[in-house]
Amino acid sequence: MKPEIIIVTAAYGHQKVTELGGQLALLPVIAEAGADGVEIRRELLAESELQSLPQLAEAVAEHRLKASYSVPDALFVEGGRVNPLLERYLHEAEQLRAQRLKVSLGPYQPGTEITLPVSNVSLVVENDQTEYGTLAAIAPFFEQPHTHFEMTFDMANWQWTGDDAVAAARRLAPHVSYIHVKAAVPHSDSWRAIALDDADNSWRELLNLLPGNVPRGIEFPLQGDDLVAVTRHYVDLLRGE
Repeated sequence: MKPEIIIVTAAYGHQKVTELGGQLALLPVIAEAGADGVEIRRELLAESELQSLPQLAEAVAEHRLKASYSVPDALFVEGGRVNPLLERYLHEAEQLRAQRLKVSLGPYQPGTEITLPVSNVSLVVENDQTEYGTLAAIAPFFEQPHTHFEMTFDMANWQWTGDDAVAAARRLAPHVSYIHVKAAVPHSDSWRAIALDDADNSWRELLNLLPGNVPRGIEFPLQGDDLVAVTRHYVDLLRGE
């Protein structure tokens, strides 16, 4: 069975999303390109849009897409406490009828008792580009006993944290339920994401180390005069890998 392909709206760039009138305007593009789902980014939603998530959910469903929801916040806050805003984020995800809510880890402290709000939305934790997204910081969280958490494995963020992505994939693959497909190259004193056609084959090798039956999210840049054609190209590419 081929994996679901999800388009992360941020792949089109903040400026393009704004020019088009918001993430709602991207749904026809994503649907026509043959994708299975869309990842809605909270940071790209205006306050008025946050107040009309049920309407956005209806539009996603009308385009026969599945929704994921990404929030630029962490599961844990200073002191190792569960983020008090998590309940709000989960409620927003429920309004969006999202299958999953993606957050980063934050300052997790091993051994902390974790009590989460009750929700039917799957909570997935991503390796981000901060000190809390390093392999040394995030692996103990997923490997803790008695509690099961699922992971969004961002293939390129390991570049920012200075980790070996292959080693991370081998260690964390059992916990991965969602993959952010991305390649990156050095840029000034950091890194920048690039389209897969502009990358070497290391992304393929890394992808092969991860579960082949979990959704794959396209988060690398999707740019061009014909966004449907560009998006369809990569949907077909990743569905066939």
